[in-house]
Amino acid sequence: MTLEGIIIFLLVGGVAGWLAGLIVRGGGFGIIGNIAVGIIGAFVAGFLFPVFGISLGAGIVAAILHATIGAVVLLLIVRVLKRA
Repeated sequence: MTLEGIIIFLLVGGVAGWLAGLIVRGGGFGIIGNIAVGIIGAFVAGFLFPVFGISLGAGIVAAILHATIGAVVLLLIVRVLKRA
């Protein structure tokens, strides 16, 4: 992976984590937290979307949507587990 690819990966993760924080909690988690939530969310969505036959297409916007949806699912799971 090139330096450009890593920077894009981190930016997509940060934007997705920030959006997921706004959707689920009403706020972000800081730069590092947003990136972590976004990247983990992208992995969650990468696992769940093929199971349900969902495809968002290609491109940066699709990548951000993909990671954001996965991050929202991740944050909702964490919220449920915290209540237990």
